[in-house]
Amino acid sequence: MSAADLSTLPGTVSPFEKSPWDPAGFVNEYTTVGEVRRYREAELTHGRVAMLAAVGFIVGENIEDFPLFGGIVSGPAITQFQQLPRGFWESLVIAIGICEAYRVAVGWASPTGAGFNQLKTEEEYIMGELNFDPLGYLAGEEAKATSPEEFAEKVLELKNKELNNGRLAMIAISGFVAQEFAEPEGAKEIFEHLFQTIEQDVVYEVIKVEQAVEALERSG
Repeated sequence: MSAADLSTLPGTVSPFEKSPWDPAGFVNEYTTVGEVRRYREAELTHGRVAMLAAVGFIVGENIEDFPLFGGIVSGPAITQFQQLPRGFWESLVIAIGICEAYRVAVGWASPTGAGFNQLKTEEEYIMGELNFDPLGYLAGEEAKATSPEEFAEKVLELKNKELNNGRLAMIAISGFVAQEFAEPEGAKEIFEHLFQTIEQDVVYEVIKVEQAVEALERSG
């Protein structure tokens, strides 16, 4: 599969619409269509999880008095996992298992022979399309479209937005976690770190301005 083939997929947007960004060289002349479909499925899945994680990371640090866990969960997000009561993780694992079982049933082929770890064919399954639209948003867009071509363009636009936001979220949640682990004085919440950094920058600039003014006064 070539870069030209990749440029036809959703998510190939400016400034890489003509030459898709693939610095690790995952896609080359030996890469099969099935492998690319599996890569895209993984990207979509991880992007969706990362979007949920990024929102949960910020929200979890700012509603510490939420009554769901009796107000016992507080502090930086990377320390909240250990504070959760018994039964939460078991329930979470079961919920994730149900979701993954559904995703596998919808999109993955039966593991037989050389077809192990492969998605269903392009005719049977489009990557990431799990028929999950509880708000009926896509149906509403289809009803508003004046032609099949207009609806197809809208779907492509939505897919590009989902991929781009998922990619940003994967970078963001990695940065959130790394930042809290990297704090030399112990983990700090994301906004606490942000405002402390802004405060330090403002103080630094004020000191620099005062020093400049003093230097001008001495020279004058």
